[in-house]
Amino acid sequence: MSDFPPIASLRSFEAVARLGSVTLAAKELHVTHSAISQQIKVLEDMVGVKLFIRHGRGVQINEEGRLYALQVREALNHIADATRLVQVKPRKQELTLSMVPSFGCHWLLPRLERFRAKYPLITLRIQASLTVTSLQQEGIDIAIRMGRGNWEGSESRYLFSDELIVVAAPGYNGGVLPATPVEIAKSQIIFSMESWKAWCVNAGLEKEIVPGGLCINDSNLIIETVRLGKGIALERRSLVQDAITRGELVQLTPFTAPYPWPYWLVTSQPKEEKPEVALFVAWLDEEVAAWRRVVSAVESNQP
Repeated sequence: MSDFPPIASLRSFEAVARLGSVTLAAKELHVTHSAISQQIKVLEDMVGVKLFIRHGRGVQINEEGRLYALQVREALNHIADATRLVQVKPRKQELTLSMVPSFGCHWLLPRLERFRAKYPLITLRIQASLTVTSLQQEGIDIAIRMGRGNWEGSESRYLFSDELIVVAAPGYNGGVLPATPVEIAKSQIIFSMESWKAWCVNAGLEKEIVPGGLCINDSNLIIETVRLGKGIALERRSLVQDAITRGELVQLTPFTAPYPWPYWLVTSQPKEEKPEVALFVAWLDEEVAAWRRVVSAVESNQP
């Protein structure tokens, strides 16, 4: 490939063409002004065409340079894409999972050791993110998402629906916990993005509890704040039930509200299924079935 210019020269040329300045290109690429100038000279000598018009220490790209820069930029983008894909491509017996941080932290991780014990040769990579991305483009095998289950370019499989419950730490308010909807409404509430409207209707409150005081937009922070005894909160059962079982939190009342966004298992479409994906899906089905039994038992024991 004797006619292939050095990557350093192409990157220097593209940066100068895009930024219109050798100085700015040197700053972006973390090299010296003279290094950029030298790389441009190497490229021009190799292609046999002047790509810039010099004005003292300044440069202005000419028409040949402008057309060449468009093609070089596209080629460099292709190289960057290929590099990213080879970096994220799962290796043999490797499974990449994507999910929202709260679900991963409070529901999946406490159960994941059972999968690892069952399949010790499978390497798991977990990507916690709030962003809905292309699974195939990001090299993700499975995503667990909340929503309507209609994400383009993927197959969605219903897992389970959730509900909102009111929780507090056992030591909140000196251990004197609010027990009725009226007492809960008068308590120190840690508000989240969840509306209390449906819960208030189910609990028989005439007035809706509206946000005020401390509002937090992250369930992990809310649960930790509640665990520290700083207030009560309306949270998804899937995120707090294990803490209730451990005695770290208490469900204050049997009144609940449906959570509008079910959980879904999402895979790419179309895509040949890896054996590791099938094993994880089968294991997850068992865990979801066990979870439903836990929820049913809790609800049947509520007064």
